[in-house]
Amino acid sequence: MDNIVKIDNVSFEYIQDGLESKALDNISLNIKRGEFVVIIGHNGSGKSTLSKNLNAIFKPTKGNIYIKGINTKDDSKVWDIRQSAGMVFQNPDNQIVATVVEEDVAFGPENLGLDPGEIKKRVEESLKFVGMYELKNKPPHLLSGGQKQRVAIAGIIAMKPDVLILDEPTAMLDPSGRKEVINTIKKLNKEDNITIIHITHFMEEAVDADRVIVMEKGKIVMQGPPREIFTQVEKLKELGLDVPFMTELAYELKKEGLDIDSDILTVDEMVINLCQ
Repeated sequence: MDNIVKIDNVSFEYIQDGLESKALDNISLNIKRGEFVVIIGHNGSGKSTLSKNLNAIFKPTKGNIYIKGINTKDDSKVWDIRQSAGMVFQNPDNQIVATVVEEDVAFGPENLGLDPGEIKKRVEESLKFVGMYELKNKPPHLLSGGQKQRVAIAGIIAMKPDVLILDEPTAMLDPSGRKEVINTIKKLNKEDNITIIHITHFMEEAVDADRVIVMEKGKIVMQGPPREIFTQVEKLKELGLDVPFMTELAYELKKEGLDIDSDILTVDEMVINLCQ
């Protein structure tokens, strides 16, 4: 797999009241085509700032970011970058621009200048993919939070991106809505081979990722497969982070002397371990 995202010695500074505040501190990272990456870190760690740099909303103060080989600092290529790397934000209400679901999903393809037949095809395909086709004529304000977020995702995938960046897309949703969105993200990755960069503070959402990246004070401090990262319970707690509930339970049971694997991530794995 080739590197679809390349982050090369990137720093980013906010300037407020004449004072500089470093949000990203010399980060380097490659993400392969089709990879499912989850980024975690407590508030202020720099993960959301990184996502906005990936989508060319912000430009690195130092270093370079390449999306499919295009430098995000190239102002003439901003539209190409945002077509290749679509972004879904935390609040679905901030992303919906139309009064009918299918019109909202059509907004992006229309801005690409596609012919009406192709737009109609993409809208239908995208809504079916996220399970919202039956509600295509519904006003978005009558949808649940999870449904709105799926409409927002449909609007992005209708533009055929190679990378989908999600900045805490489930933060404002109830458990049912979170499940809807996460299942859609997994489906996009597995069936359409879309590269996923998912920023979250729900550790259970990270267990199916190919790689988990942990950020702290604008730096990448840990990265690796979920089992490798989440078994380092004490280190994560020092960073102010939790681990998936089943990993935490296994950690506590092991401390009490129970012979149990320490890299358990799911309920099914816990059941298998306890029944051996």
